[in-house]
Amino acid sequence: MSLKGKTAIVTGGSRGIGKAIAIKLAQQGANIVINDVVELEKMESAVTEVKAFGVDCEALKADVSNEEEVKDMVKTVIDKFGGIDILVNNAGITRDGLLVKMKESDWELVMDVNLKGVFNCTKGVIRSMMSKRSGCIVNISSVVGITGNPGQANYSASKAGIIGFTKSVAKEVGARNVRVNAVAPGFINTDMTDGLPEAVKEKFMENIPLGRYGDAEEVAEVVAFLCEDRSRYVTGQVITVDGGMAL
Repeated sequence: MSLKGKTAIVTGGSRGIGKAIAIKLAQQGANIVINDVVELEKMESAVTEVKAFGVDCEALKADVSNEEEVKDMVKTVIDKFGGIDILVNNAGITRDGLLVKMKESDWELVMDVNLKGVFNCTKGVIRSMMSKRSGCIVNISSVVGITGNPGQANYSASKAGIIGFTKSVAKEVGARNVRVNAVAPGFINTDMTDGLPEAVKEKFMENIPLGRYGDAEEVAEVVAFLCEDRSRYVTGQVITVDGGMAL
């Protein structure tokens, strides 16, 4: 198991893509910290599934958009595990709507969670990673951060911001052997996409050359690769997992 003995934080890790990532990293031997904003009992199912692979797993409630809560989470992880080797910034929300009707609060909330959350968590772990000259950060962006999407100006902007953030931080910390990459999923079967109208789903399908939606496990496979030594010469990259949707 190539990640045996490593410790990984996965934000938004109680369900969907985040849960799939937590499980995949656990399969590779990493100890997992599942972070989410939901109550701890709602994370129990994910914790149980992760522990089935013989690794340690903790659930920590924290709002990634709140700097102090993130600091407390990072301290708790370092105190328990002795350090943080992997950070997967997966937490994200949508508040869709056409720009002419979009509330300022919907813009700010999406930016706070999706983009500021990545900033808070990355800043929270980066000193520790730089000090030991080892670390891996994977930021979950989206294909719409590359292509844009009607009705998602706030979400697309936040995910595009993650891409610019990823590239900038990768240049800042590469000399300390800390790698920072992004994964940009396309249309993935999750609770978030299940709620979309059928007409919207059909429109997405028309633009997917592989002719199907993706699974969370397929995103997790790419994230796991970026966390392993096999990708030790990969940093500052954005890898789309979208069935060709962004072509």
